[in-house]
Amino acid sequence: MSSEIEIAHNKRLPHLKLVGLAVLLVAAGIAASGIVSRLHAHTQLAQWSAEQAVPTVVAAPPSQSAATQPLVLPGHLAAFVNAPIYARVSGYLHAWYADIGTHVKAGQLLGLIDTPDLDQQLEQAKADLQSSIANERLAAVTAARWQKMDQEGSVSQQVTDEKTSDLSAKQATVAANQANVKRLEALESFKRIIAPFDGVVTARTTDIGNLIDAGGGNRPELFAVSDEHRLRVYVNVPQSYASDIKPGLSATLTVPEHPGMTFNATLDNTDDSITQSSGTLLVQLMVDNSSGLLIPGDYTKVKLTLPANSHSMLVPASALIFRQQGLQVAVVDQDGRAELKPVSVKTDLGTQVELDSGLSVTDRVIANPPDSLSAGDRVRVASPSPTLIHRAAVAGHNQTESAHD
Repeated sequence: MSSEIEIAHNKRLPHLKLVGLAVLLVAAGIAASGIVSRLHAHTQLAQWSAEQAVPTVVAAPPSQSAATQPLVLPGHLAAFVNAPIYARVSGYLHAWYADIGTHVKAGQLLGLIDTPDLDQQLEQAKADLQSSIANERLAAVTAARWQKMDQEGSVSQQVTDEKTSDLSAKQATVAANQANVKRLEALESFKRIIAPFDGVVTARTTDIGNLIDAGGGNRPELFAVSDEHRLRVYVNVPQSYASDIKPGLSATLTVPEHPGMTFNATLDNTDDSITQSSGTLLVQLMVDNSSGLLIPGDYTKVKLTLPANSHSMLVPASALIFRQQGLQVAVVDQDGRAELKPVSVKTDLGTQVELDSGLSVTDRVIANPPDSLSAGDRVRVASPSPTLIHRAAVAGHNQTESAHD
């Protein structure tokens, strides 16, 4: 009996070992599967983290500047000719005949001055002239008589020469007195204040009975007359645009009191020098004012159409990177990595900047690079909407008109 039990027990032992081994293998498989799953998950997490670390950027080629660029600058209007009129003689204002705003013709009487002192000087000069003429006639008769007697040998040559010289002196006195009379008569003509040309009276700073001093002195002019049929327009153009100011340049201008109206102007001249204090070139334009709508002294906006630099590129202002190496722009190379290029700004248009060097039309400019971006970093380029940067550049062109106001 015991022998049968032992034989049965010995037969179960290998079976139990097989079961235990199977259990161990299953446990090892489960453990290995877990480890492999964790390693795979860790690898995926690392890959995902690496992918997320690559910045996503918007990049597009820069846009080229247009063939022409508008430049809007402040200016001011001045009369074609402006003449302040002062008195040439002293006296009192007797009357004035033209007030401010009066349209006058050349030679038209503006005012009249009473000059009692000058009148008396003229009368005295005329009397002196008559006296000198009488003396000259007497000296002429005397010299002729003495010359006749000298021919007869009745008088000495010395006395004859004295009488002839006295006649020459009297003739010189007559000439001097005649010149003095003409001088005073010329001054008398200045009693009449007249307009020097056709124009408009823009100032009257005197009134009836006022004491008038000859010359300008420290006093204001009596009248001012301006020729306003054409006006001069003065504009200070920045030095960077000075080379574009050439003969034949045209411009348009507007004034606040006539909104919606534009006036055409043409280049007349420049001062051909850069003002050190402002770094600008003074430009003079001419505008027709036959309509009389423009007023001297007016503030005006002048729009100049200048040729653009064919090498200039427009990029968003957010694309600029300010670092120790200087001003840079980030572009995406063919391998999808960032490249930093030094650039030079020509014009700041607000949301856009115009670059005159550093970029080409084939570069893909990163519109808003991360602060941590370095050369060689991988970047992911998002699919931008068509002409993203180009449309922004168009907006930049529109801003050019107000960039220099």
